[in-house]
This record gives sequence, C-alpha cells and structure tokens, in this order.
Amino acid sequence: MQMQKLTPFIWFNDGAEEAAEFYVSVFTKAGEKAGISGISHYPKVTEKVSGKPAGSVMTVAFNLAGQDFIAINGGEPFRLSEAFSLTINCDTQEEIDYYWETLKEGGDEKSQICGWLKDRFGLSWQIMPTFIEKMLQDQDKNKVERVMAAVLDMKKINMAQLQEAYEGKK
Repeated sequence: MQMQKLTPFIWFNDGAEEAAEFYVSVFTKAGEKAGISGISHYPKVTEKVSGKPAGSVMTVAFNLAGQDFIAINGGEPFRLSEAFSLTINCDTQEEIDYYWETLKEGGDEKSQICGWLKDRFGLSWQIMPTFIEKMLQDQDKNKVERVMAAVLDMKKINMAQLQEAYEGKK
C-alpha cells in the first residue's frame, strides 16, 4: 500500500478511535468510501513520556472519501481549535443538510457560523457548496460582496440563498 504524500495528523487528548469510527460512519452513510486502516497501541517504553498506559490506543489510521488521516490520543497539552478545519465540498443542499446535521450533533453550538461547525470531538468542519469558490473569485466585486454578506448571515449554508445573492435577486 502506497502512502499519500500529505496526511493530516489530528491530535486528540483521548477518543481518537471513537472519533475515527464516527467520521467513517458519517461518510459511509453518505455513500462515500471510508474505513479504518490500522490502529497502533502505546508500547510500555512510552508510558512515562506520553502519560498513556501501555496497550492503550495510540494512533488510528483512517480514510474518508479517498483522503487518509491519522488520529492520535496525544493527551495534554495540545487541543484542537478552529485554526484547523476540514472542508466537505457538497454538490446539493441535501448533502449540506446531512453533513451539517450529523456532524453538529453534540458539538459546540457557538462555533456554528458561516458554514463552519465544531463536532463533539472538537474538530472544526466547513460544510460548503462546491460552487462557492467560483463565486468568491468572480471578477464582479459586487457579486462577491453580496455572496459574502449572505454567508455572514448564515449558520448552515443555504445554496439557494447564495445563488440569489450572487445573481442580485436578494
């Protein structure tokens, strides 16, 4: 098996295996290929430095829609933050609705803004329509302003409202 060149490595205090299983289930239910490809455990030699008991889960390798990830139960002092997020590019409003509703469950409601949310494990996600980058790169600055104004008023992205803003209908 050839390893991809870049692999996001996501640090959890604990719960890496639970998080990976959850993410795999979310993407599998959406019809995407997803799975856990490997789990490593802390060896005895790392107990003192890691604070994790020998035999406990250290890393979980998993894949979501063709993208490999590794999650680690790294403990303190690092925490996930909005400084890092994963974007799910969606073709339909139904897709946006599914990922939004599924990933926001148990997450931080205060972090839900402009298509961003934080899930119950603390990982930030952007649930976006595939066409938004094209809209934001339009040469007509008025269109860009209208689209951004619409995004700033949303929690979950509404594709129809974005299209109306882009076309100047709202």
